[in-house]
Amino acid sequence: MKKVNLNIHMEFCTLDELSEEEKTLVLRAAEATQNSYAKYSHFYVGAALLLANGQIVIGANQENAAFPSGLCAERTAIFAAQANYPDLPVRMLAIAASDDRGLRQEPVSPCGACRQVILEIEDRYQQPVEILLYGESGVYRIQSIKDLLPLSFVDANMH
Repeated sequence: MKKVNLNIHMEFCTLDELSEEEKTLVLRAAEATQNSYAKYSHFYVGAALLLANGQIVIGANQENAAFPSGLCAERTAIFAAQANYPDLPVRMLAIAASDDRGLRQEPVSPCGACRQVILEIEDRYQQPVEILLYGESGVYRIQSIKDLLPLSFVDANMH
């Protein structure tokens, strides 16, 4: 038996260490948490993505009493971007979360379904999506969803 180690690559930085473009995106994601409808969990997630043309599209989680009919912030942003700008690749995605006390101290990462959707965006446009996970304590900067989903499944796996 051969042991295989998988390595992920990310940086942890302060808000001040981000580029202006990254900082803007993170702050827009934090603002987008205010658009969440999280009546049941009181866990408010905002996402902001940057398209290739510089356009920013935001999303916020939307819950529903008939679980799991709601939708995560990441997917609301991605699906809105794809519906309105289908030919533009996503360059960067920032995610922030808050609760009834305010913005979360530690960054939160996307759920499995959102990771798969982000992977499909990378596969569709054949370029990585930089991911910024924001918390008041700092930001995880990840160069590709493949670092969060190393054994990924895309269309090519079916052929």
